[in-house]
Amino acid sequence: MPDPVTLRRLYGRRQGHKLRQGQSALVEELLPQVSVPDAGPLDARTLFGDDRPLEFEIGFGGGEHLAGQATMRPDHGFIGCEPFLNGVVGALNHIRDGELDNVRLHMGDALEVMERLPDASLSRVYLLHPDPWPKARHAKRRMVNHGPLDLIAAKLKPGSEFRLGTDDPTYCRWAMMVLGQRKDFVWQAKTAQDFLTRPADWPETRYERKARRQGHEVWYFRYVRV
Repeated sequence: MPDPVTLRRLYGRRQGHKLRQGQSALVEELLPQVSVPDAGPLDARTLFGDDRPLEFEIGFGGGEHLAGQATMRPDHGFIGCEPFLNGVVGALNHIRDGELDNVRLHMGDALEVMERLPDASLSRVYLLHPDPWPKARHAKRRMVNHGPLDLIAAKLKPGSEFRLGTDDPTYCRWAMMVLGQRKDFVWQAKTAQDFLTRPADWPETRYERKARRQGHEVWYFRYVRV
């Protein structure tokens, strides 16, 4: 298990605009119903009452991708972690509107939750448009570093998938370099088009659409856990 100190401070701000009354009500009423327990070991039975496959999204933004995946696979359980309160509200809206009972949320550090899961218990891990921490002196805070990747690798089942999406060129190069150094992940791209085209089962997010409107390229990485 990696040193927990190396896994922290990987995200920035926690709250943006002030919540409206209806949003506050969602946080007060729905969030407790779908929250990951605060302490203790976690598994599918603890979270969902059965032994279903588990998928995990680190930093789900507004929750579009998390909700889309949960809608496509209602027999899977989805764990989403996001430190940004307004993003959690977005996910709660999707859970309410889609009547999704297969999603659990944590407002805070994703890696603290992941540490509590059994090894080889996850079928997929998603990391979409993480904070790039663009300054070189902050590179150690990027989620794609060997400390967090050691933990992700430990929790993924062999043959399962780690997905990374980014529109930041520096992060793209960094991820290719760091993941290319590892023997426990195999990149699935055979041609350039394989990571320039969003897979059909990869729901688009508002952040991704905004990036494209701004003229940014978006890269889609799929790695299989060896």
